[in-house]
Amino acid sequence: MYRVLIVDDEEPVLESYAFMLESERGFALAGIARSGYEALDAIYKMEPDLVFMDINIPGIDGLEVIAEVHRKFAGMVFILSTAYERFDLAQRAIPLGVFAYLVKPVSKKTFLSTLDKAREHLDARPRKDEAPDGEDLQQRFLRKTIWQEISEEDWERHRERFDLPSDKGCVCLLELGKDEVVQADRLAEKLAYHYRCLHDTILDRSLFLISGVPSREILERQLTAALREILPSSGRVGEEGVAAHAAPLYGIGGSYRGPELYRSCNEALGELGNKRSRTEVQLRERLRLVQLRRKIGIADSGEMKKLFALLWGDIFAGNDFTLAKAKMIPVFMFLLDDCTGCYGGSTGGTTAADGPPPFVPAEDIMALKTVAEWEAWAADTFDKLLLLATLRRSGNFPLPLVKAMEYIHGHYTEGIQLGDAAEAAQVSSAYLSRLFSEHLKTNFIDYLTELRIERAEKLIRESRMNIKEVAYAVGYQDPNYFSKIFRKITGLLPTQYVNVRGL
Repeated sequence: MYRVLIVDDEEPVLESYAFMLESERGFALAGIARSGYEALDAIYKMEPDLVFMDINIPGIDGLEVIAEVHRKFAGMVFILSTAYERFDLAQRAIPLGVFAYLVKPVSKKTFLSTLDKAREHLDARPRKDEAPDGEDLQQRFLRKTIWQEISEEDWERHRERFDLPSDKGCVCLLELGKDEVVQADRLAEKLAYHYRCLHDTILDRSLFLISGVPSREILERQLTAALREILPSSGRVGEEGVAAHAAPLYGIGGSYRGPELYRSCNEALGELGNKRSRTEVQLRERLRLVQLRRKIGIADSGEMKKLFALLWGDIFAGNDFTLAKAKMIPVFMFLLDDCTGCYGGSTGGTTAADGPPPFVPAEDIMALKTVAEWEAWAADTFDKLLLLATLRRSGNFPLPLVKAMEYIHGHYTEGIQLGDAAEAAQVSSAYLSRLFSEHLKTNFIDYLTELRIERAEKLIRESRMNIKEVAYAVGYQDPNYFSKIFRKITGLLPTQYVNVRGL
């Protein structure tokens, strides 16, 4: 029975392919995925025999997914499907060993005919009941065997094969960034000073099987120390205010006898998922605050109120009332400073010498007794902040500045320069530069960059474009440079931003 994965972001296509697949003997639907990242995760977890892959999917596109995995799963068969027959896509697909190329809509006759050819190809491929060398055997053991219950006889055979001194062991799963995966071998070496340890890396996740019954407290201490030595910049803030390396997430399962090691795998995976969820929530809160601070007084008030409601809604949903209120105090302090400069930290407002803040967030917020009181206070106070920001940032602009801003908003996808905007406003470049500084508290380049990144964020959230297409759509011809600028503005790479759900 050949296992099939279907990757497409259109529900009718998923249903149609699954329905046609049911009528064919010898094939079973192993799973579905709706984005590039879901596809990668499913491929590494399920190792299907056959993958129907849509090209234009959210996140990374289908061809990028295949490029990532085709060398590691040489026998896997990929069948592309796309709404358009494009020669450039076919050119990209050829070196990746893509088996077939289907143009939507795909008829049942074409689908079943392609499936028959795929079956013939799969039947003819060489079979490997066991890998020929020790490294592959270990990989198979860590990727498949310990994720299911093992018989006593098989466990004893594996213990002898891999020289595991203890009848028990525990599993540790560690998530590393793509530029850090190469350090997994070094981490295994560090852990090997203390334990007999087997390890393997699947995508950005490293698995360590530790033989014995280690103390969790000691293991965490050793793991933390090793990570600090291997990734010395982990957790430190870089020159642009962005952590050079986010602290790697890990999950540790309990110690079990070999036949039940799958329990440790599942526990480690569950802990890792919980930590990732908490980290994702915190990251989403931070990104929404960054968006609020960048857009307040400039973006439409309806958009701002919606963004603010999403921010405080998440905070109050995930924390008790007292803690949620406490987390909202710095939010209002940041926004208040952006709108008035009352704390002396705003580049776009006044200075602390201009007077005291119009309200004290800590005193007002902590005095609230119910969620209803909070909602009423927050709505009223945020309206006041919007008014303050609008008066300060979007006040009576000179006509040349208005014309220049209109020109920028209409041509930001092009390679425009200050001189182009000045010509549209019928003033000199020097004069327009001074208008930007005096009235917007910024310069032409920063204003254009903010606009482009704001549009890019929206495209990433709402479109099916991949990162390269987004870069081109907002005026950047070099996707790598776009990624660098995007990270400088938002604190995340575009590929990381794609994975932060709920923005």
